[in-house]
Amino acid sequence: MESRRIQRQPAHLLLASEFGSSTLHEKGSGEYDPSFVITKLGAKVNRVVAAGLLERLELRETSNGSTLFQGQLRDPTGLHYFSVGDYNSEMMRELSHQWVERIDDGEPLLVMMTAKSRWYQTDEGAVYTSLRPEEACVVSREVYANWLLDACESTMQRMNAYTASLEIEPTMEAYGRQKLDTSLLAARNHYGEIDLEPFKLNLMQALDIAEGRIEAATTAPPVMSLPTGDEESGDAGEELTSFLRQAIQQLDQGEGVDFDTLLKNAAARGHIREQAESHLEEMLESGQLEEPRFGWFRLASND
Repeated sequence: MESRRIQRQPAHLLLASEFGSSTLHEKGSGEYDPSFVITKLGAKVNRVVAAGLLERLELRETSNGSTLFQGQLRDPTGLHYFSVGDYNSEMMRELSHQWVERIDDGEPLLVMMTAKSRWYQTDEGAVYTSLRPEEACVVSREVYANWLLDACESTMQRMNAYTASLEIEPTMEAYGRQKLDTSLLAARNHYGEIDLEPFKLNLMQALDIAEGRIEAATTAPPVMSLPTGDEESGDAGEELTSFLRQAIQQLDQGEGVDFDTLLKNAAARGHIREQAESHLEEMLESGQLEEPRFGWFRLASND
C-alpha cells in the first residue's frame, strides 16, 4: 500500500494572466487523485508558486459561522485570487491576521506563496480560478524580481513548446516523439489556436519591473484602457452583468456582497467602474438583485 501513496505535485511558477485565463480542469477517477488546472500554454497545475503585491485581504464570516480571508495578489500581468479558511494551517491563518493589520496601516507587502490551484464553474458555465495557500511569506524586492525572472523564463519555455506544437500532428504519438507534454495537446484541443501576443506583452511588462523598474512592484497599475460612456457593446454589457452575478454568487456568505468589493473585483477583471455601478443599479431595478441593507447586494430570491 505504501507504493500507492499519492505523491506531492510539483509547483509551477505562473504569472497571474496565464493562470487566470484558464478554463480547463482535469480530475483523476480515484477518490484521492489530484485535480489540475490546465492553462492555455499547456501547464498542468496542481500547485502554484505565485508572488506579487498583496492588494487586498479581508476577513469575512461565512454562512456557517466560520471565518474566511479573501485576498488578491497582483503581479505585473494581473491578479491571483486566493482564500484562507479553517482548512488552512494555524500558521497561515495567523499570517493572514497580521497582514490585514499591516495593509490597514498602509504598508505595501510583497508576498510569495505556494498554493493549491482551485477551479470553480458556475451553473451558467462561467469558470474562475483561485488559490488556496499552503505556505506564504513577505519577500524583499530583490527576491520578487528574481521570482519574476524565473516565472518569465518558465512562461517563455511553454510559449516555445506551444509554437513547436503547431508544426506537428495533434496526436499523442506525435507529441511523444517531439517530447512535448501531452497536457499541451489537451490545452490545444480545449482552447483551440491561441494568440501569443498578450503573453508576449505580459512578459515585457514583467521583465521591465524585474530588470530595473522594480519601484512599480509596490504600486497597483491603472485599470486597462477600455471604451467609456456609451461605447460599451451589447456583448460587453452582457459579460459585465454575467460577471456581477457570478461574483455575488461566489462571494455571498449569506448577507450579500458590499458595493466596494463588487466594484473592485469588476475593475480587476478590466471592467470600468462607472459601468459596473450602472449595471448594479439596473439589475436592482429589474429585480435581478436585492439590497438587504444599504450598499450590500445579493441575488434575488426568485431569480
